[in-house]
Amino acid sequence: MTIDLNALGITGNVKANKKGEVHAACPFCRGKHEKNSKRKCLSININKGTYYCHRCGAKGHVYGINAVAEKAGKEQQQPKYAKPAWHAEFINAPSDALDYLTNNRQLSLETLKAMKVTEPWVKMPECDKMEQVIAFNYFLDGELVNIKYRSIDKRFMFFKGGRIIPYNIDSLKDKSICAITEGEIDALTLHQCGFKGVVSVPTGGNANVRWIDEFWDTHFKDKKGFILAIDNDKVGCQLRDALVKRLGADKCRIVHWDKDCKDANEELLTHGRTGVIGRIERAVYPLMENVYTAHDLEQDMLDVFHNRIRHGLKIGLSGFDELVSFEPGRLMIMSGRPGEGKSELVDEIAVRLNLMHGWKVAYFSPENVPIALHLRKLSEKITGYRFEPSVGMTDNMYAAVKQWMGQNVFHILPKEDRYELDTILGTAQMLVERKDVKLLVIDPFNRIEQRLSDGQTELQYISSMLNRLIRFAQQTNVMVLLVAHPRKVNRNTTDGKQRRVEMNDINGSADFGNKADICLIVDRNDEAGVTTVFVDKVRFKHLGRRGYCLFHYDVINGRFNPCEMGKGMDKNGEVIDRYMNVQWQADPWILPDGTLLMPSSHQPESQSPTPSATPPTPAQQTIPFS
Repeated sequence: MTIDLNALGITGNVKANKKGEVHAACPFCRGKHEKNSKRKCLSININKGTYYCHRCGAKGHVYGINAVAEKAGKEQQQPKYAKPAWHAEFINAPSDALDYLTNNRQLSLETLKAMKVTEPWVKMPECDKMEQVIAFNYFLDGELVNIKYRSIDKRFMFFKGGRIIPYNIDSLKDKSICAITEGEIDALTLHQCGFKGVVSVPTGGNANVRWIDEFWDTHFKDKKGFILAIDNDKVGCQLRDALVKRLGADKCRIVHWDKDCKDANEELLTHGRTGVIGRIERAVYPLMENVYTAHDLEQDMLDVFHNRIRHGLKIGLSGFDELVSFEPGRLMIMSGRPGEGKSELVDEIAVRLNLMHGWKVAYFSPENVPIALHLRKLSEKITGYRFEPSVGMTDNMYAAVKQWMGQNVFHILPKEDRYELDTILGTAQMLVERKDVKLLVIDPFNRIEQRLSDGQTELQYISSMLNRLIRFAQQTNVMVLLVAHPRKVNRNTTDGKQRRVEMNDINGSADFGNKADICLIVDRNDEAGVTTVFVDKVRFKHLGRRGYCLFHYDVINGRFNPCEMGKGMDKNGEVIDRYMNVQWQADPWILPDGTLLMPSSHQPESQSPTPSATPPTPAQQTIPFS
C-alpha cells in the first residue's frame, strides 16, 4: 500500500534521525488504541521511501518523499550536474548514422526532427578518432540535461556528468496515458505511430526503477494508465515486472509483440505501423497475483479433458478400494466412538500404503505410548502372527520386521509433553526432507495443546489449525491423516439404540467435516462381529465416492477382513446379525529374509453364512469378536 507524506503532516524540511527515519502517527491504527492514540509508531525511511508501523504492522511505500530534504539535522545538498550544449545544426545531418535510422530502422525524418535526434561528431570509447554517431538528447522542462551517444555498431556513451532521467520525459505533460519503452529507438517508434506520451527508461533493461520516485509527483502521479511496451526477452520481463510492482497492476497494461518480434521497432520493421498500433491497442492487464484462469492451466485442462488425470492410490483392501483412494497433499479425517477401531484402521492403512506404494509414515500418537507397544501392533499386522516367539514368529522374522519398521515408521514424541502444533509440524517437516515421509498421522487431535490467542474462540482456533494442516499437506506433498473424537451421541429415545457417528458429530466444530478432503467414520457392532467403515465425504471424484464397507476384525493380527452381514444364532437360539463370507487375510506380508509381499484379500472358499468357518493359517488363532 502507498501513502502520501503530506497526508501525515510531513512537509517541507523535516529532520530525520541518523538512520534516515522520520516518525509519525500511523494513519491505519490511529484512534484504535485507547492508550497512546497519538503515539508516533510509524517509521518512514527517507532513503528507501518505505514505511513500517511498529504497532499494527502496516508497511509499504511512500510518495511525496522529495518534500523531506533534511537528514540528521543537516540540509541535504542537491547534486550538481554538468550540462551539455545544444547543437540544433546536427538535426538530420547527412551521415551513415542518419541512413541507419531512416533505412535500417524505418524512422522518418519528421520523427527524428520532432524528437530532436542529432548526428554529431564525437570520440567514442574504444576508438581513437572522431566519428559521426546518433545522439539522443535528454530534455527536462525544455532544458538539455544529458545526451546518450550511440554508434551504428551499438557502442554507447553518456555525456560525462549529465543527469540521469527518462528519455523524452517532457512529452508526458498534459498526457493522461504514459507509454514506457526499454530503449530510445522504441520510443521513437511509438512516437511515429501516434503515441506521443512515451518515455524510455534511463537505465535500459534494468529492474531498478527507483528513478520513478524522483519524478513521481511531477510526471507520473496524475497518470490514469501506463502502457508497458517492453522487450519480449528475459531482461525485459524483469523490467516489466518491476514497473508493474512500482506503478500498480491496476494501472498497467502490457504489450505483447508478435512472436517473431522482440520490441517495438522490430514490430514496425516486420508488420508495419498498423502492426505496432494493433499490438498496443490490444495491450492487456498483467496477470493478477494468485489468480488463475483456464488459459494459465491449459496443459492441466487438456490432461483432464483427455481423461489422463491420475487416480488415487489403492491399498489392496476389497470393498474399501472401491470407495477410497489416497493422494499426497490431502487431509483425511477419521472419527468414531472410542474403542471402535479407528487407530487400528489407521495402522492398517499406513502398513498397506508402505507395502504397496513405499509410503513412509510419521506418527504423532501420544495414546500409543510406550511406543514399543505400538510397534508390536504394527508387527502383528505385517506378519500375521502374535508378537511373541512361535513357529511363525522366529528370530529371523523378528529381525526382518524390526528392520522394516526402523526404515519406514517414525514416531514424533516431543519432550516435556510440549504437544504443540508448531513442534509437531516442525519435526514432520524434517522427516519429510530427510526420510521422505509421505504420510503424517495425528492420533488424536485433542492431544494437541490448544493455545488460543486473545479473543480467539475455540471454533476459530480449530479452523486455524485445520488450515495449517491443509497447507502443510499441500506444501510438503504429504497426506495428513487426522483422528478426531466425536461428541457424545445420544441414544434413540424410541428403541434405545445409538445411531452411528456422522462427520458433523466430530467434537469442537463442523469444520472437521467441511475442510477434510476425505472423511471416514468407523462404527463397530460387537454383537455381529462387524466393523462398518462409512465414507461420509470424498471431495474429488477421482479419489472415490461416498458409501460404506464391512469388515471382520481379527483380534490376533489386527487386520480388517472384508466380510458380509448375515444371520446367525446366539446361545439362546435367537436369530441375530452375524458376520459371514469373510475374506481372510492370514498370509504374512513379510518373509524372514525381509522380502515384502503385497497384501491381498482372499475370497472365502465357502459362501456359507457360518461365521466360524476356519480361516487359512496362520489366522487359525483368530477368535470372533463375541
